[in-house]
Parts: sequence; structure tokens; C-alpha cells
Amino acid sequence: MQSFKEKVYDIVRKIPIGKTLSYSEVAKRAENPKAFRTVGNILHNSPSDVPCHRVISKSGKLAVNFGKGGIEKQREFLEKEGILIKNDKII
Repeated sequence: MQSFKEKVYDIVRKIPIGKTLSYSEVAKRAENPKAFRTVGNILHNSPSDVPCHRVISKSGKLAVNFGKGGIEKQREFLEKEGILIKNDKII
């Protein structure tokens, strides 16, 4: 049986280029809807093949604690994928 962490990684790996999911939606798809903070903790140390930059807050805001490059790096990755961002929020 897959661990919650493995489920999160699998879900995030399947987010298409140019699309995003919220932490809440990832938690829901991983069958633990209340574990959205755990999703954030898991993704904070995810392997490089997990496109964690595609996971954002439910309100559409970029992640405050996004990896080593911070919110600027997340914005850069998402904009390269064609996602429009204004004031650190997906538009």
C-alpha cells in the first residue's frame, strides 16, 4: 500500500505543464483532505522530479516557503510554463 507521501508525489508528478493544484486539492486527491499542511511539508523536501512549483495555496497565491529560491523561483518556473501571475497570485 502506498504511503501518503508517495501518493502526494504521484499526484504532483501528474500535474500537467501550465496547470496548478492547491495544497488542499492534493491532500483531497491523496485521500486525506485535512492534511494540506502535511502536503506542504512533504513537498518542501521533495525530489527534483516532483514539480512542486505547481502547487499553490487555495486562494491562488504562490507558496510563501517555496524551496531554496523562494517565491521568486516559483514565479519564474510557473511563468516559463505560461501561467500568468500578478502580485504573487495566479490570474
